[in-house]
Amino acid sequence: MLIIGIAGGSGCGKSTVVNEIIKRLPKNSVTVIPQDAYYKNNIHLSPEERKRINFDHPSSIEFSLLVNHIDKLKKGETVGMPIYSYLTCTRADETIPVSPKKVVIVEGILILTNPQVRKRLDIKVFVDADADDRLMRIIRRDMMDRGRSYQEVLTHYEVYVKPMHLLFIEPSKRYADIIVPQGGTNIIAIDILTSKIKINLIE
Repeated sequence: MLIIGIAGGSGCGKSTVVNEIIKRLPKNSVTVIPQDAYYKNNIHLSPEERKRINFDHPSSIEFSLLVNHIDKLKKGETVGMPIYSYLTCTRADETIPVSPKKVVIVEGILILTNPQVRKRLDIKVFVDADADDRLMRIIRRDMMDRGRSYQEVLTHYEVYVKPMHLLFIEPSKRYADIIVPQGGTNIIAIDILTSKIKINLIE
């Protein structure tokens, strides 16, 4: 099993890179573990408190559960991945069964900030993109998928996303084995990364 970590700032194009890699690998050979599924369950907080959650801070992630699931997948066990809702800031009672495959991709903005996760990654990737490109994608995503108004998105970016990116996410780039500039549009970098994955699978 090959475990790949794909990190990068919010809106950098991580999901596009993941999808492009999956397209280039044999069918049904990849399991994707999104970091977003492992946000802590905030059911005990009031609606007002939930609005103040800093989703861009490492403390918002239940890394111990993520590490546990990576270890179980490596042992060949199926895990129950949480289902997290940004609208309610809580987890569903149900989970999604995730089975081990030849390639496991762990994807999320904060995965390279955690030493225990980094230790378990065979290839560490950081997807890089200009701040203005990321902001445009964040505006579109948060308004469409997370029910935020335009002003709420900008305020959230200013208060949480930008400072946390500078404090935690950007510095985690130094742990990357491979940096993919220009996000998901860099087909050459994605091809090189996929070739590296294929070589590792053969060895």
